[in-house]
Amino acid sequence: MVVLSKPGIQQFPVIKTCKSATFFSGVPLIDLSRPDSKNLLVKACKEFGFFKVVNHGVPGKFITKLESEATKFFSLPISEKQKAGSPDPFGYGSKSIGPNGDVGWVEYLLLTTSTELGFQRFISIPGQNPENFRCTVNEYVSAVKRMACEVLELLADGLKIQPRNVFSKLLMDEQSDSALRLNHYPPCPEIQGTDGRNLIGFGEHTDPQIISVLRSNNTSGLQISLGDGNWVSIPPDESSFFVNVGDSLQVMTNGRFKSVRHRVVANSLKSRVSMIYFGGPPLSEKIGPLPSLVQGEDSLYKEFTWFEYKKFAKSSMLAANRLGLFEKVPAS
Repeated sequence: MVVLSKPGIQQFPVIKTCKSATFFSGVPLIDLSRPDSKNLLVKACKEFGFFKVVNHGVPGKFITKLESEATKFFSLPISEKQKAGSPDPFGYGSKSIGPNGDVGWVEYLLLTTSTELGFQRFISIPGQNPENFRCTVNEYVSAVKRMACEVLELLADGLKIQPRNVFSKLLMDEQSDSALRLNHYPPCPEIQGTDGRNLIGFGEHTDPQIISVLRSNNTSGLQISLGDGNWVSIPPDESSFFVNVGDSLQVMTNGRFKSVRHRVVANSLKSRVSMIYFGGPPLSEKIGPLPSLVQGEDSLYKEFTWFEYKKFAKSSMLAANRLGLFEKVPAS
């Protein structure tokens, strides 16, 4: 990785990519209406930790309304957007990602999903109606969480573990520590034609939660790392959802499912807007390999609380292998 030194984008990380602009054609496609979806889901989580979902049951009007609200917010002057407060932990952020020096060509709004607190801060922002925004967010989150729980229960079925809500109950818990992130990646024409280099919108990382559900507009930028370490570009699809296995689910399945490493590169011509639901457990929840999945095999991870892991993830660099600290050393 290098740093680009051009007017307006100094000190932003840049990566060298292959000259081919083709998209990866191997993204697992899961139709939730099909009876064999549970087995396909397990296969996708083992091989990629990533898949696309169709027939997901999330009403299109909820998606359209939230994208409209996000676009309206991000089109405001930065001085108005900053009235939403800094993202500590919830609010508006620009360029800076976390407290450890990571940066990207992105601005974002990070919202809690566990309470209705925080929306009144939008009352002082011109053109923003806090009540409308709250209702739009709640409608969207409720529908996406329902779909995420269906996916998690199908995964439990596919793994033949009981109860089937062993994963989903953590998202349904009233104390679930989940979040919604709205990202806006402005177009970056300065990067066009710079010898196959791409400006990083959001640097490579894994998600620490149980599951992440992503929806974006039809602008490309998302990339995932395959098992061989190669990065591939994911074709956008604004009518579908992309789902990531998170670190916590990797631990709970004792490494059967893989937390996918992913990143976003800036588009030189078009704006990209994405909406990500991060399904997390309660802060006090103990995360460790499920007993039913370690019968006859070694447990690969030490147990930790979600609070401990979340705190550690926040204190580490974005690209760090955060689970490494919690891996058990094999007995010699």
